[in-house]
Amino acid sequence: MNQDALAALTTQLIESYDEHPTLPDQGEPLPSLEAIVEVLSDVRRLLFPGFYADEHLPLSARPQRVGYWLSRLHQRLSRVLCLALAHDRARHGASTSACPKESESLSARLLERLPALRLALILDAQAALDGDPAAANLEEVILTYPGFEAILTHRLAHELYLARVPYLPRALSEHAHSHTGIDIHPGARVGASFFIDHGTGVVIGETTVIGDRVKVYQGVTLGALSVKRTLSGVKRHPTIEDDVVIYSGATVLGGDTVVGRGSMIGGNVWLTRSVPPGSSIVGTPPSFEVR
Repeated sequence: MNQDALAALTTQLIESYDEHPTLPDQGEPLPSLEAIVEVLSDVRRLLFPGFYADEHLPLSARPQRVGYWLSRLHQRLSRVLCLALAHDRARHGASTSACPKESESLSARLLERLPALRLALILDAQAALDGDPAAANLEEVILTYPGFEAILTHRLAHELYLARVPYLPRALSEHAHSHTGIDIHPGARVGASFFIDHGTGVVIGETTVIGDRVKVYQGVTLGALSVKRTLSGVKRHPTIEDDVVIYSGATVLGGDTVVGRGSMIGGNVWLTRSVPPGSSIVGTPPSFEVR
């Protein structure tokens, strides 16, 4: 590219920045996706040492190493939180001066949730082991199962969502989506011992509520009947009560739709109304001719 062409292209891009601005006038930067994923990597390393990094954690070294990992995570998380908060406030013309102190405090509170988060994930891994005859052991589930990776990321993203952190929760959920094919909005409320088998193509919407010991298969959608912008903040995704199994390809839609406890939703079912506890919902098999 010659100098004239380079100068012309530079001018066009700068004009586009001014015509369609995506940064506030104060120039507060967003946290990079790379920095957000680093935080996720640090969290996974703390929760399950040896699974996400090539390392050995001897008993004698645990206090020093875990303490170092926590300290580093606190610093990294504080920084991305500060950038996210500052950018969001600058967009709305608010002061950003308190962001560093607030982000450090919020980072510490989130780190205090790690033991409970780990316990919840152990229950998720155990649910996968109990519900999948092909699973050899917990280690295999944690190391290899895309459903477990998706729910690990979701549980962290949900904590950030509850803390009203902008940008980070959705960035984490979309990172997991790109890696696993499983799309869980960070706002979805997911109970204990959740198992996604196979997982590819699963979609779980923002206001979905899922009870305990629920199992879903690939291609399941828990979605909304309408996606109008005016419904933002309204419950528009279904409630799935405890001990429900939803088989592959099933679609359950609507904020008023409740799948009662202990129900089974068959493959490829299209469901837009509530069903009582203990229901078995199956579709009509297609007719075919064997020649």
